[in-house]
Amino acid sequence: MAQKKTSHRTAEEKAATAAKRDARRARTERAREQAEERRKAAKRKEQLTRFGLVAGVLVLIVGGYFLITNLGSDKPDTPPAGASEDYGLVIGDADAPKEIVVYEDFLCPFCGDLETTVRDQLDAAVEAGEVSVEYRPLPFLEGIDDYSPESANAFAVVLDASGPEVAKTFHDLLFDNQPSERGPFPSDDDLVDLAVEAGATEADVRPGIEDMAFEGWVDAAGEAASQAGINSTPSVFVDGEKIEGEGLTIADIAQRMVG
Repeated sequence: MAQKKTSHRTAEEKAATAAKRDARRARTERAREQAEERRKAAKRKEQLTRFGLVAGVLVLIVGGYFLITNLGSDKPDTPPAGASEDYGLVIGDADAPKEIVVYEDFLCPFCGDLETTVRDQLDAAVEAGEVSVEYRPLPFLEGIDDYSPESANAFAVVLDASGPEVAKTFHDLLFDNQPSERGPFPSDDDLVDLAVEAGATEADVRPGIEDMAFEGWVDAAGEAASQAGINSTPSVFVDGEKIEGEGLTIADIAQRMVG
């Protein structure tokens, strides 16, 4: 059972962390409000056209959009060492004949199902040089709990401190120990323990996990995915083509990834 979250930080640091979490929740709510406003704006557009007001309204909407989407973490979006330019970790030969990109959230149960279904075959295909895989973790479910951005940050910390091989093992362990969306959720200590189990050194990863060292990068990854039209996890691309279709199941996605 996951332990209650503990921390070695001072009261001031805890307060700062709590404030940042409140800010993330506020950003999620503002994003929802923004989406509703854009929907309403679209309905108003035809009515406003006849009065010559469309241009002015669009300026207001676009301005509001950039105001909201730029209210991210106050930390820089400096990438972890070993990360791709697209906020991911690439596993396998870059010249492999098949390229797979997986947008995922360590809290998303469907991502966990896909991982369980396809991991062994995908790892074998990577080892054989048949496939390269880029894992792009997102804070997609941060509106449910802080574990979503916290686990993505922990992944970035491990990648930066311990390299791609350990980060991939940590990635797998996060899914092997995935909590329910209803909780209880792993603590910082739990994440550190998994990182150490993956091969990281505690002293190298604990500070970054507890202090959300790559929070800015995680937020930027979420924004980049949103701008790319990613609205669900898992979202999987094979050779640049998204796997999608009516009635698509996790088994269908797995088959198209390794078939």
